[in-house]
Amino acid sequence: MSYLAEQDRQQRIALLVILGLGSLMLWQTPFGAILLYPFTILTTWFHEMGHGLAVLAMGERFVELQIYPDGSGVAVSQVSRGRTLLQEAIIAAGGPIGPALAGAALIASSRTLNASRIALAVLGATLLVTTLIWVRSFTGWLVLPATGLAILAIARRANADQQRFAIQLLGVQAIISVWAQSGYLFSRGGTLGGIAQVSDTEAIAQALLLPYWFWAIVLSAANIALLWWSFRYAFRRSRR
Repeated sequence: MSYLAEQDRQQRIALLVILGLGSLMLWQTPFGAILLYPFTILTTWFHEMGHGLAVLAMGERFVELQIYPDGSGVAVSQVSRGRTLLQEAIIAAGGPIGPALAGAALIASSRTLNASRIALAVLGATLLVTTLIWVRSFTGWLVLPATGLAILAIARRANADQQRFAIQLLGVQAIISVWAQSGYLFSRGGTLGGIAQVSDTEAIAQALLLPYWFWAIVLSAANIALLWWSFRYAFRRSRR
């Protein structure tokens, strides 16, 4: 690898890290929350679809996905009588870990142009299809299809560098979505629509024992590991 190519690789990694950390900090401010609103809705979609797909993987029924104007959301599922505590824990973990798995796959796809283009097309189409099937809120219908169409436009019309950067940025946003809401992961819960809700980590703790903060650390470590692996794969130096 030439010196210029290595320098470009390092600059792209640094830019993605800066944008990721910058997003996390901006999300904690009123101005940043407004500026990043489309990304806020997208991260909520990633999170709630993680729950929804975990529900389907457990053989349960994923009923609908609600995304509210404040950026919060909920994946509604039909609870069967035979649902076990382990299934409850897996479904709860789907929200924090599902987006990280998807994000790592998106970043890894950026290693080649063809894979980047395919990943963008798949993500854009998935946003449209899942909105049609599961989303049942005005905010979701307003933001998600527009985001999906924008991603499809990038897949079709953007140049190679733009496509690669876009899929990497979307992957980073998916992975860091677990920390987007300040303190949620490391808390027992909060309120949603005026109704008290336990956090995902508290739900796991209630199902599997050990405190919520233990599971918050485990999930955070898993997300960081997936981010590190995907960066390492996507930016791995080509062998001669």
